[in-house]
Amino acid sequence: MSVVDSALVAGYTLADFLLLAAAGFTVLAIGMLYRAVKGPTMQDRVLAVNVLGTNTVVILAILSAALSEPTFLDIALVYALLNFLMAIAISKFTVERGGVL
Repeated sequence: MSVVDSALVAGYTLADFLLLAAAGFTVLAIGMLYRAVKGPTMQDRVLAVNVLGTNTVVILAILSAALSEPTFLDIALVYALLNFLMAIAISKFTVERGGVL
């Protein structure tokens, strides 16, 4: 029996609370997806996509802890690295176009 499986409050386990947190982050991700599609400026869209990527990493990490599945952490790490590289590429593209702030 792991720490995640032990009962905390009223019969709920830590895994239940982590799954609830993952659901909350998923709702936030849907809001960011709307902002990425309907953002008024390019900077709003880029920032929304970056936040969406970071949110996805957090969701994967929480699911890894809740489900005791370490493979999700590997996927989250790779996704975080890709998100970082995407942010650098978009920043470089924006600077080259002269659209810095």
